Amino acid sequence: MAGPAASRLTRARTRAAWLFLAPMLVALALVAVWPLGRTVWFAFTDANLSDMGAAGFVGLANFEYLLTDPEWWRSVWNTLFFALVSVSIETVLGLAIALALNVHLPGRGLLRTAVLIPWAIPTIVSAQMWAWMLNDVFGVLNELLILLGIIDQGIAWTANPDTAIWAVIMVDVWKTTPFMALLLLAGLQMLPTECYEAAKVDGVHPVEVFWKVTLPLLMPALLVAVIFRLLDALRIFDAIYVLTGNNQATMSMSVYARQQLVDFQDVGFGSAASTLLFLTIALFTVIYLTLARIGSSQAEERP
Repeated sequence: MAGPAASRLTRARTRAAWLFLAPMLVALALVAVWPLGRTVWFAFTDANLSDMGAAGFVGLANFEYLLTDPEWWRSVWNTLFFALVSVSIETVLGLAIALALNVHLPGRGLLRTAVLIPWAIPTIVSAQMWAWMLNDVFGVLNELLILLGIIDQGIAWTANPDTAIWAVIMVDVWKTTPFMALLLLAGLQMLPTECYEAAKVDGVHPVEVFWKVTLPLLMPALLVAVIFRLLDALRIFDAIYVLTGNNQATMSMSVYARQQLVDFQDVGFGSAASTLLFLTIALFTVIYLTLARIGSSQAEERP
């Protein structure tokens, strides 16, 4: 088929595609584009939660004050530190668990189900559960450490500025490592078996097979898993808020924005913080995908 007939068929398929996409695009506009647009608009106003109708345009005043606020920069540092440390640990542990679950062992299906239990628990529930376990008076973790002779008295894990951020990271690692393991396990099961059979025939050491065969082939799935977790970690709110509240030692950008919007009822300033959070996540996404694309291009150019 060629000529006008092919052109008509292409136009018909294009119209059908847009017709099927229309409901999704409308829903996306209602639940994402419209709220985001309103947030960006409020960021340039002095809107207050008690009187939204009296909002006036103030230009970049909210952003100028925000960029000079030490608490904002502290929340930025807390968010970046939490995201980088937690995602790094989760990637290593998730890969180790995925490699273990990929081995043909008796009861492998039961093990996979058991590993996913922490991820299946809602974040609010798991954070509250860990808040009780980390309590300095009746927490089971302190009781266990005292019985083992590691500490002499209970530690206020989520109240002490020196341990609060690490407690949040520990809870997040426990909660979301199964997610990383699940994605990486799916990637491992898609790898071709011919490479491993050839390596076995040649007598290549398993460690060398991992570094030279498994890891390069798994890199696309690994990149997807890391970017998903990194985006989720940068907007962390629920676990930190349940465990430590508005503690400055752990306050993330999301918690900071929530404090301005709800506690201080400053919709304009809180919207400015939310807008910068959105731009930060978008910037990380662009940088990460650009570096990944450059790395993939360089790998393809190697002989």
